[in-house]
Amino acid sequence: MTHKVFIDGAAGTTGLEIAERLAGRSEFSLITLDDTQRKDAGARREALNEADVAILCLPDDPAREAVEMIDSSSDTRIIDASSAHRTAEGWCYGFPELVGRDRVSHARRVSNPGCYPTGFLALIAPLVSDGLLPADWPYTVNAVSGYSGGGKALIERYAADDAPGFRTYGYDLAHKHLPEMKAHAGLEHPVIFAPAVVPTYRGMIVEVPLHLGAMDGDVHADELREALAQFYEASPVVSVCQNDIPTELVISAEAEPWDGMELFVFGNEGGWNARLVARLDNLGKGASGAAVQNLNLLCDLPETAGLRLASAQ
Repeated sequence: MTHKVFIDGAAGTTGLEIAERLAGRSEFSLITLDDTQRKDAGARREALNEADVAILCLPDDPAREAVEMIDSSSDTRIIDASSAHRTAEGWCYGFPELVGRDRVSHARRVSNPGCYPTGFLALIAPLVSDGLLPADWPYTVNAVSGYSGGGKALIERYAADDAPGFRTYGYDLAHKHLPEMKAHAGLEHPVIFAPAVVPTYRGMIVEVPLHLGAMDGDVHADELREALAQFYEASPVVSVCQNDIPTELVISAEAEPWDGMELFVFGNEGGWNARLVARLDNLGKGASGAAVQNLNLLCDLPETAGLRLASAQ
């Protein structure tokens, strides 16, 4: 069976990388629009309703408009790569490792996780759910990403002669990722999120520092590592480093596209202080790779088909 797929916003970074991962796959037939048609509401509406699966690679408001263009009688299923529906009622959060593969595969509307929340939730959500970490703790998140995650304007800024060497932002403490982090980790308080951009095209490191000794209970860093390893034991996408713990983590300027994610738990002597770290590709498991993983599940295909999992960054 061939599944008709329409990528609305196919000319953007996420859309282009999704198309690359689908290239040559006989299971899919891409509905494409030329430059003029992409700006024509009628052509978009027709494509959205003709597709078996529509993947929205759009800003939030245009993504909401695209959903409204799909007729109530249409069989089109949706994967939204924007942040418009990540905590919306009636939408499945498209993180199959956390919400369950069956739930994603049977959903009609799937909201792709954000890149930073993917790393944070992969680390924290299973541990809070298991009761190893408290839901009422004031968590902080420190993270750096390649500049491709900022879209066309930031990509152009980093291509300029006066490109910044390091860019930190989010000082209004109201980043759009905050609701999704809180909701899908089951937390009582919003996290303090400190994002930054470094001068490399792709790649991401997300870190959650923990003072375990100040928490109720007697949790050790090794217990957290073991719990994460057990949780992701069957995952073909997410891995937990248990042996040969590195002394540093890097983002390579020459990194190839990668759809996996590595998790690390570092602890001091005694294990009462810990640094939980996720390393991923902001355009891979953080965006396009996750969309293709969800698409595979929606179409009852092998979960990792078309994904780039050969090596870490």
